[in-house]
Amino acid sequence: MSPVFDCTTAEGLADALSKVAGGVRDGQLVVLPTDTVYGIGADAFSVEAVASLLAAKGRGREMPPPVLIADARVIDGLATDVPDWAQALVERWWPGPLTLVLRAQPSLMWDLGETDGTVALRVPDDAIARAILNEVGPMAVSSANRTGNPASRTVVEAAAQLGTSVTFYLDGGPSRGGLASTIVDCTGEEPIILREGALGADEIREVVEAFRSQRVTTDRQTDALELPGEPHPDPTAEDTQR
Repeated sequence: MSPVFDCTTAEGLADALSKVAGGVRDGQLVVLPTDTVYGIGADAFSVEAVASLLAAKGRGREMPPPVLIADARVIDGLATDVPDWAQALVERWWPGPLTLVLRAQPSLMWDLGETDGTVALRVPDDAIARAILNEVGPMAVSSANRTGNPASRTVVEAAAQLGTSVTFYLDGGPSRGGLASTIVDCTGEEPIILREGALGADEIREVVEAFRSQRVTTDRQTDALELPGEPHPDPTAEDTQR
């Protein structure tokens, strides 16, 4: 039986982190609460751990897991060519139930599966999740269920599906969300919603359109400030030209 840590108190969370973070860094799996549903997580930079995560879910490499990060500032180290409108989505919805698919930094030494050079990033709005992310670093995290089964909203539901394939279970109480995150492809010129979850398509479009409208207004104001005024005649210019 894998240990279950009660993380609903500060003392319980501190005890869990002291025992779990090192194990995750060593390649073991952990079930953790997030702001959407419970997730199964692994060190994103451990090829073996990510493979174990996919095996625990009964999933192949063609379905790579997203990567959770503790802070939006980490995005620049993991992704490249981030559109301005994607940054606007980050500012509005992170931490929160929004996953952005971006071009991955080509120098990163990881293997998440068949990603086609992309990475799906999210900052969860959950103190327990961010605490372990701060200790471990970026983690590959997928919903804590066997593929094809309902997502787990409690640690008990997760344990019933994943059992001893997971080394540690962090209990943060019932998940507050229940709906998976919304996934937006940000690798092109326009956002493409790959999965509508806790955030609706209209909420995504509203942020992007507001950003673009604001940018147009700002550009016009800048152009107006840079327009030259009427030149004043130089009284000596005529004599010089002569």
